[in-house]
Formats: sequence, structure tokens, C-alpha cells
Amino acid sequence: MSDKSPLVVDVISDVMCPWCFIGKRRLEAAIRAVPDLAIEVRWHPYQLDPSLPKEGKDRKTYLDEKFGGPQRAEAAYERVRQAGRDEGIPFAFEKISVSPNTLDSHRLILWSRADNLQNEVVERLFQVYFVEGGDLSKSETLVEVARDTGMESDLVEQLLETDSDLDKMQRQIAQAGEMGVTGVPCFIIDGRFAIIGAEPADTIAAALRHADETRAESPAEA
Repeated sequence: MSDKSPLVVDVISDVMCPWCFIGKRRLEAAIRAVPDLAIEVRWHPYQLDPSLPKEGKDRKTYLDEKFGGPQRAEAAYERVRQAGRDEGIPFAFEKISVSPNTLDSHRLILWSRADNLQNEVVERLFQVYFVEGGDLSKSETLVEVARDTGMESDLVEQLLETDSDLDKMQRQIAQAGEMGVTGVPCFIIDGRFAIIGAEPADTIAAALRHADETRAESPAEA
């Protein structure tokens, strides 16, 4: 099996989606459960709320509009908190002051692929937002993420001042919708199998194993 190319897992997610953070942890556990498989993970954009302005929206206002108030939001998030604890994620929703438009975060993830740093950048974005309460709508926050993960932060700072790849992000987000993706995370394995939602690690591992065993029957597109 060593002559096989890596099994590709395309992850469609949004960095303001807590279940995507949980899904990342479960995917990582699934990959550890199949150590004999070579797996390449690629991250793709999605926006839970594309209507958010570029500068983001005050978190309390956002929760009022989405849930009808912070108390209802906290009740809705309790299941997320518990799932996070199970995966070692100390969600700190109370620290979040701004609900961000995530297009610039997705641009950063795109650019990080050239340095093979997508996983590190996605992880840091999740940590900054959900654990530290950082404002992902601010360019300086994203530049700091770039610096923390080993990217060329000066170049990132310059690119964020332009419209570079904004159209590409919007096209990819639209393509996800055209593919039928209505919720995230979405894991597309070998271009053939899709798992919608933060399924348990053993479910993802079984799908990885099945995809590998059936690749000879239907090889994925490069």
C-alpha cells in the first residue's frame, strides 16, 4: 500500500463555527486511529453568516439577533461546551466581543497552504477566537496568527490590505453551496464520500478505512 498517494480529506468549515473546532479534534483522533494510512488534509472556506460586515458585529447584538439574548445563547452553547470538554477544548464564549466576518480568515488559510501550514493556522484561528476571545475581524489579529504559525507575517499584512483572493473565497463558498453543503464541518474523503457534521472519531476513522480500501475501484481525481 506504500505506493498509494495520500488519501485526501477536504474539510469545508468556518472558523467561527464551534462544531468545526470539535470536528477538527475528532478528525485528528480518527487519523491517529489509522496510522498505516497516509492522509492529506486540505481546508476550504464556508461562512455561517456571510451577512456580517467586514468589521464584524458586537457579540451581544449578534446573540440577540440569532438566539434572542445571551441567556438563550448560553443554553444553546451548553451542549457545545460539553462536547468541547470531551475533546479538550475549553470554550470561552464569554470572552468573545465581536462576531467576525471570516472572509479574511479564510484568505489567511488559503495563503498558508503554500507553506504547508494550513493545519497550524486553522488551529490557531480556532484557539484565538474560541479560547482567547480574539477579534478575527481585525487585520492585526490575523497578522499575529500568521507570525505565530511561521508564515511571512509582513507579506500577510500587505496582502490583507488588498482584495487579493477575495473573489476566489466567495466562489469557493458558493461552490460549497452548489455541492449541497448546508452545514459544517463537512469532510469529503477521497472526493467520493462526505461526512456532514462533527461525527465521532471512530465514524470518521471507519470512513477513512473504507475510502482507502475502495480506492482501486474508483480512483479519486487528483
